Amino acid sequence: MANKLGSTAETAAPLGLIVGQVKAWVERCGWVWVEAQVIELRRRQAPTQFLRLRDTSSDVSALVTCTSGVLDAAGPMAEGSMVVARLTPHVYPQRAELTFECSEIRLAGEGRLLAQLEALKRKLAAEGLFDPSRKKRLPFLPQCIGLITGADSAAERDVLTNARLRWPGVRFDVRHALMQGVNSAAEVMTALADLDTEPDVDVIVIARGGGSLEDLLPFSDEGLIRAVAAVKTPVVSAIGHEPDTPILDFVADLRASTPTDAAKRIVPDVAAEAQAVSDARARLRRTLLGRVQVEQAWLDQMRSRPAVRDAAATLGPHFEQVSLARRRIREALARHVGDEQRGLDHALAQCRSLSPRSTLRRGYAIATTAGEPLTSVQQVSVGAGVHLMLADGGLDTRVEKLEKAEERNHHGDEE
Repeated sequence: MANKLGSTAETAAPLGLIVGQVKAWVERCGWVWVEAQVIELRRRQAPTQFLRLRDTSSDVSALVTCTSGVLDAAGPMAEGSMVVARLTPHVYPQRAELTFECSEIRLAGEGRLLAQLEALKRKLAAEGLFDPSRKKRLPFLPQCIGLITGADSAAERDVLTNARLRWPGVRFDVRHALMQGVNSAAEVMTALADLDTEPDVDVIVIARGGGSLEDLLPFSDEGLIRAVAAVKTPVVSAIGHEPDTPILDFVADLRASTPTDAAKRIVPDVAAEAQAVSDARARLRRTLLGRVQVEQAWLDQMRSRPAVRDAAATLGPHFEQVSLARRRIREALARHVGDEQRGLDHALAQCRSLSPRSTLRRGYAIATTAGEPLTSVQQVSVGAGVHLMLADGGLDTRVEKLEKAEERNHHGDEE
């Protein structure tokens, strides 16, 4: 009867029954590994994540569910990544939809390489190799430029030609090395070490043209990255084209988008520098002329002032003040001298009035004997010599008679 169910319109089976039978048959298939491309990925704040995978060889896609842990374990994944996934088919009976539950997913092809490179990048960044403070400044005009590139490569021609167009006198020390393959990183490291020991080399450029992710893998080699971080000479990374970003770009002191861009970054443009010098000289000339004009205007203004134009006119009042002051000083000095002169005359008159000579002029005389002044008649005897000093000279006399004061007073009384 089961075989006849649904075989005719009269024996139509319920939809739920048929969906259930399909679900049972599908889920008996078990899990299977598939290769596909992620064409839609929307992360949610939920335990279950949804993504849509597509077959790259046909227009077939499928809805896939997985846990957040399964998706995180795969590494950095984005739309367009190639993956291999272990899927188990399921049918949701309510909507009769076929979905796949993913229990494990891995990046494949370039996606796997990108995941590995991202892990290495995070490791080196954590060690501080990409820290901007470690970057060394390139010299304005290097004495010599070390260039590591492939022999007879377009990158070599681009760097040499464009650098010499900008600065014809630039010197290069070119070292050839393999730019892809298993031995590429080792050869680049050897050339890098050699150039770092050259005293004239002021900057080192590592350059190659574009290529696939696999072609550029040597420039994400951990050994090469650490070697670039260890050298003392500034390093410029010029690998591939603008979208290419090997790990070398992050550790280098300067990243150039292309080899041609590197040539423009390592030497100045002689024409531009000459123009800059000319412009600077013109600005300096204008500045100096402007300053001279300002100072000349100030000087003209100062010269137009009456005090500068006729200095004597402004000194007239000062001359009068000086003359008046000189006259006052003379008068004050004259008064002071007169007062001092009168005081001196008065003191001189007093001195003269007390002088013995003044007494002599009034008729008195000073008697001395043997150089000693006579103050008593007892100092001499009759016949002794006496010298008399008068106002206008002196007399030598001899004593003929001695008369004491008592005797003279007695004679006076008798008379």
